[in-house]
Amino acid sequence: MPKPTLAIVGATGAVGTIMRDVISRRDDVWGEIRLVASPRSAGRKLRIRGEEVTVQALSEEVFDGVDVAQFDLPDEVSAHWAPIAAANGVIVIDKSAAFRMDPDVPLVVPEANPEAVRDRPKGIIANANCTTLALIPTLAPLHAAFGLKSMTVASYQAASGGGKDGIDALYDQLSAIAGNRDIGFRAGDVRDALGEGADAAFGSPLALNVVPKVGGWKDDGWTSEELKVRNETRKILGLPSLAVSATCVRVPVVVGHSQAVHATFDSPVTVAQAHKLLADAPGVVLVDDPAAGRYPTPIDAAGLDDTFVGRIRSSLDFPNSLDFFVVGDNLVKGAALNSAQIAELLLPEFS
Repeated sequence: MPKPTLAIVGATGAVGTIMRDVISRRDDVWGEIRLVASPRSAGRKLRIRGEEVTVQALSEEVFDGVDVAQFDLPDEVSAHWAPIAAANGVIVIDKSAAFRMDPDVPLVVPEANPEAVRDRPKGIIANANCTTLALIPTLAPLHAAFGLKSMTVASYQAASGGGKDGIDALYDQLSAIAGNRDIGFRAGDVRDALGEGADAAFGSPLALNVVPKVGGWKDDGWTSEELKVRNETRKILGLPSLAVSATCVRVPVVVGHSQAVHATFDSPVTVAQAHKLLADAPGVVLVDDPAAGRYPTPIDAAGLDDTFVGRIRSSLDFPNSLDFFVVGDNLVKGAALNSAQIAELLLPEFS
C-alpha cells in the first residue's frame, strides 16, 4: 500500500523550517510531501528529506490527494483554512490556538493522551501551546501515579516564542548595547540606549531585562499565555477542575522555555519516586544532580527533542507536593516535533 501524502502548510515560517528538519530526520513514513505557504512564497524551492521541493500556494486545490496536513499558520488563517482542508478529507493537525479549546477537537500530546487522536468529529487535531508542551511530558506520568491536584507555575519564555520578529528584536537589542557596561544601573538607561521602538516586540526592552507579559491582556489582569497553560493542561490531562495558577515571563533567551513548577498530588510522593518515573518517561530527560552542577538550562536543551527536568524537591511546607524545573525547546517539542508525533499516531489508519 502506498505511503500517505503529507502537506506542511506554513512551510516557510520559523516553525515550518523546524518541521522540515524534524520530518527529514525521523523515520521515512510519508510518501509525497507537499510544502504549502502564502502566494508570495509560491515557487520557492526548499529542502526536505534531502530533496528540493517547490512551495505551492495555499488554495483548496492544494489539498487534493493529501491524507494529513500539518498547519502552522496565524490563528485567523487556520480558522479559515483548516475546515476547508478537513472537508476535503484531510486530517488536519493545527498548531494555532484557533481550535485548542473546541470540545469537538482533541488537544493531543502523545506522551499523555495518544488515544485522543481517534475522536475528531471535525477532522482536526489541535497541537498545544509551546509552554504547555514543555510541561505535559513531566506532569503526565506524575499525574498517572499520584493524581495531580493543583499546580502553580512560573514560566521563563524565550524570544523565539514571538516568532522571527521576536528573535530579531532580541539580537538587535543585544547588538545595540553589547560592551556598554555603563547601562543597566539606572531606570530608563536601557531604553535610552536602545532608542525608539525598543518596546515594540515585547512591550518592554528584553535585553538586560525580563518582561512579565507573554500574550495579550485578558480579564482581571491575566494574559492569554497564562490562561492557555491553565486551560490546555486541564483538557489534555482530563482534569476540568484542576487548580492552576500561571505567571508567564519573557526572558532574553533565543530558544527554550523554562518553567518552575509547584505541583500538589492526591497521594504522597517522594523525590526518589519522581526520579524513577521521570527517568523512564517517554520524551523526558532527567538532569538532577545539583551537587555536580547538573540541572536543566535552555542553552543545553536548544535544538533537542526532549523535555529536560531537574531541581526536583519535596515541598517543605506543602504536603504531597513537589517543586521542579522544566526546560524544553519551544520550536522543536513546543511546536514541530509534537505535530510530527501526532501525525505518526495516525499512520495505522492508512495501512
